[in-house]
Amino acid sequence: MITGSRRHILLALSPAVLLAVSAFAASAQSQPDKAHAASLYSAHRVAVSAETVKVTEYRPQLVLTGTVAARNLINLAFRASGQVTERHADVGQKVEAGDLLARIDAVEQQAALRSAQASLNAAQAQLVQATANYARQQALLKQGFTTRSQFGTAEETKQLAEAALISAQTQMKNAQDMMSYTELRAPRSGVVTARNIETGQLVQAAQTAFIIAADGERDAVFDVQEALAAHAETIEGKSDGQGLPPVSLSLVSDPAITATGRVREIAPVVNATTGTVRVKIGLNTPPAAMTLAAPVIGSLSLPAVRAVVLPWSAMTAQDGKPAVWVFDPKTNSVSSALVQILDYEREKIIISDGLKDGQMVVTRGGQMLGEGSVVDLLMADEKSVTQ
Repeated sequence: MITGSRRHILLALSPAVLLAVSAFAASAQSQPDKAHAASLYSAHRVAVSAETVKVTEYRPQLVLTGTVAARNLINLAFRASGQVTERHADVGQKVEAGDLLARIDAVEQQAALRSAQASLNAAQAQLVQATANYARQQALLKQGFTTRSQFGTAEETKQLAEAALISAQTQMKNAQDMMSYTELRAPRSGVVTARNIETGQLVQAAQTAFIIAADGERDAVFDVQEALAAHAETIEGKSDGQGLPPVSLSLVSDPAITATGRVREIAPVVNATTGTVRVKIGLNTPPAAMTLAAPVIGSLSLPAVRAVVLPWSAMTAQDGKPAVWVFDPKTNSVSSALVQILDYEREKIIISDGLKDGQMVVTRGGQMLGEGSVVDLLMADEKSVTQ
């Protein structure tokens, strides 16, 4: 039987007893919890496949679709302002050199031309009169029937008339030129590719009215991925004389119609919308079937470069830039590495810089990885990626 004093002792000790029991229970449970946490951590480690990096000789094969374009595009505009009264050409029309394309109102020019003609007629008449008076004074001076002063006046009048005639002729030429500015004629044979005026429209001087694709030289125009365009430009600019090889072209509608050409121009800027660079291929005697705007396929084998070929699944991004996950077999962890992409091909990427021989790159399972993640390597070099 518990007496009162013992009851008070037990009540005083009960919190300490409970605390000790709790500590014992916690210590007893800590070991299983740690093991359970470790097992859970091991269970959530990402399983990946990796491939050993091997730098090889890669020969880029460029196959793109472009269009045939005229090498020379001529922008035509009136050299005077006025209202369009006639239009004789439209888009797609074949024109010859000297053909009339359009005409503007020439009321002011006609008035200036008539005034210049009248001034020219008056100057010619004054010169005829001054010349006759000079000849008469010269004859009288020889016979002694006139004075030297009168002869000098006649000579001066004749010289002034000659100068006035030259001025009138210049004004007449200017008026004729202004009259010709009211007509727009084709400077070369070609095809009208754009028309920006219509009858009744008021146009300003130097405002583009027509664009003509001149006959003659033709180009095949392609939009090329920036990295390959830069690589091609580097090769083209070598000082050893070995430029880019010829480009083979064929019509999309009829592959049997072919032509060859060489890289003539690589645009110095990148298109802000597409991220591509425009490349122009000068065609060597293209067939008649390769008309303007005809779609063509061009193929070009670039010289071999040292690069790494990996499957597309190996690619990731770091701060918006291309990267891959590099696997460290010593720690079973991964780290991201920035790479430079030379080309994107079907199911593979071509890396020109950022990796070294012998490194291991994660090719499968990299979507859930983070910097320093510990992974389980399931398979290495599962499948070699070949060119």
